[in-house]
Amino acid sequence: MPDLLIELFSEEIPARMQARAREDLRKLMTDGLVEAGLTYAHAAGFSTPRRLTLAVEGLTAESRPVREERKGPATTAPAAAIEGFLRSTGLTLDQLERRADKKGEVWFAVIERPGRAAPAIIAEVLEGVIRTFPWPKSMRWGSGSLRWVRPLHSILCILSDEAGTEVVPLTVDGIVSGNTTRGHRFLSPGAFSVANFEDYAAKLKRAHVILDSAEREDAILAEAQTLAFAAGLELVEDRALLTEVAGLVEWPVPLMGRIGADFLGLPAEVLQTSMREHQKFFSVKNPKTGRIEGFVTVANTVTADHGATILKGNQKVLAARLSDAKFFWENDLRVAKSGMADWAEGLKAVTFHNKLGSQSDRIARIAALARDIAPMVGADPDLAERAAQLAKLDLRSAMVGEFPELQGLMGMYYAKAAGEPEAVANAARDHYSPLGPSDAVPTEPVSVAVALADKIDTLTGFWAIDEKPTGSKDPFALRRAALGVIRLLLSNDVRLSIDRLVDVQILRHQSGPTPAAPDLLSQILSTATEHGMFGDLTRHLIASAEKLVPDWLVPVRDHNPDLSDSLRDFLHERLKVYLKDQGIRHDVIDACLAMPGNCDLTLLVKRATALQATLQTEDGANLVAGFKRANNILTQAEAKDGVEYSFGADPKFAETEEERALFTALDAAEAAIAPAMAREDFAAAMQAMATLRAPIDAFFTATQINTDNQIVRRNRLNLLHRIRAICLSVADLSKLDG
Repeated sequence: MPDLLIELFSEEIPARMQARAREDLRKLMTDGLVEAGLTYAHAAGFSTPRRLTLAVEGLTAESRPVREERKGPATTAPAAAIEGFLRSTGLTLDQLERRADKKGEVWFAVIERPGRAAPAIIAEVLEGVIRTFPWPKSMRWGSGSLRWVRPLHSILCILSDEAGTEVVPLTVDGIVSGNTTRGHRFLSPGAFSVANFEDYAAKLKRAHVILDSAEREDAILAEAQTLAFAAGLELVEDRALLTEVAGLVEWPVPLMGRIGADFLGLPAEVLQTSMREHQKFFSVKNPKTGRIEGFVTVANTVTADHGATILKGNQKVLAARLSDAKFFWENDLRVAKSGMADWAEGLKAVTFHNKLGSQSDRIARIAALARDIAPMVGADPDLAERAAQLAKLDLRSAMVGEFPELQGLMGMYYAKAAGEPEAVANAARDHYSPLGPSDAVPTEPVSVAVALADKIDTLTGFWAIDEKPTGSKDPFALRRAALGVIRLLLSNDVRLSIDRLVDVQILRHQSGPTPAAPDLLSQILSTATEHGMFGDLTRHLIASAEKLVPDWLVPVRDHNPDLSDSLRDFLHERLKVYLKDQGIRHDVIDACLAMPGNCDLTLLVKRATALQATLQTEDGANLVAGFKRANNILTQAEAKDGVEYSFGADPKFAETEEERALFTALDAAEAAIAPAMAREDFAAAMQAMATLRAPIDAFFTATQINTDNQIVRRNRLNLLHRIRAICLSVADLSKLDG
């Protein structure tokens, strides 16, 4: 079986597009070949800045012949129906066959397609792939109609086996396929022919091109680490930058330079971000101090002066960039040391959302909520409120204006410069976290309070204006905010009612930024947060205190709890996704969501974890079957008799040893479960519940529920109710599958 080698040689492909492009080339080509009847053993895609390459091993030499039989209309069908069938098959009437069918004779088409040689199929598929390649952006050049990411220069397409090498003939917009390619643009620009993939890769390397991007990454990393180590420094690893730089060079040559002494006082993150974003430099730090003191740049060529000229030019450009950063830093520090009042004032003119007010309005809401949350997470309310007031002020700083990815982090530096406590500064740094499923979760109490307040304000704000996520659309990243709330609560074992916080913050949104009596409103909201005074109770209290409710109290009076319920359901759905990723079954989560206290997410997860562990035991799994049997019999009997059997079973009516043993077991289980649930020891409660498995099984084996003796029957049905009640006090087992 021959091997196929394809190379599409062009001007430089943007680094960010290369990984996707090589995967698209592999998938589109192999899918097309298989659809056309060819098979293959293995396929791999490669990319460099100037080429996309596909190597396919073990390709069949031709496609298999195909014989297809297709049933058509009846022989007596209208002429139009028969003509339509002929068009779909590509046959003529005399090529059809008459065959008997249940309802008479019908036309049958027998379509036979002979096998096709691989070169013809490859040429057809490759031309289609080239002409329809899914580049994020593409261009036309010259007078042709072909679109490619950058001008396409040549197409290498060959089949090779033991007998030799064959060029697959193909012409796309005047570009004729061949068996030649070119090496490095500067070091080995000449053309050369290749015979197969091994020959191709080896000759490219001699021509100063490393084909495999992973190999280029390894070479860059190893040499950069060696250069840093030789200077007594340490490379700051950056995998994303490493991948990007590997897509910029075909023959990587790392070079190390030093940062000017004037810039060493800049924060390490500023230096690293500036060099990464503007210059694609790797940072090099002093391992003793953690200070960034050097950089590694990766050249795409070898020079006679060993890169001295390249380094000199890079350092000149870097000095200009870092001069800007130093200017931003020094100006920002002056504002920070004066209290950041200018930034706070400036945020009044920055709109967060046209229905949610300015960034300043948002900060006021977050600060109020952070103060409410602080006691629940063990934080000082004054510090939490102060941290929330300062956390977003760096959005007006020049440094964050230049490098938005430093927001929060620069807030920490500026808060420290302003003389704020360390907990306040750290909260400014951490309040955006966690940003994703792998991001670190803040643990300092003040940071947790402000981070929770920030995310809850975002969620409640967009719920209040009915801008909820729909389908795959989530323009305001509300799913990410919900996951952030969940991870903050669970990682820090925070116990609170999410309903109360959600209700209060929705009320803050509905009350507007400047209520007429802000102090009294704040007092009402804080009391509501602490005691859960919402809905009818809140409206009753307000109506009792005010004959005529003032405008600023109308949102409180008219608060719709359905909004809060909707947001809580959204949080529950995100929690279900999160827990399923942790290995907890969806029905286990549903069984726990059906229980009281589901607005305490930490409590909910503890219950679900304990139930999952119980169900993984034999007793736990079999107990569920016993519970469902008891529940089904009881439900059917109650529906038939029109009564509820919940008036207490009496052991004096027990007729069998198994029945009496079940009474004893239920007494013991209740005695263990009630205190365990009171102290929220779900594992102990589940374990006590699981001990009922054996006596329940024995009871059903030895006892007939629907006996002729109506007194005994009612007693046994009441006993089943007791089984159901005990089990449902731990989790709603009726929600479990199976």
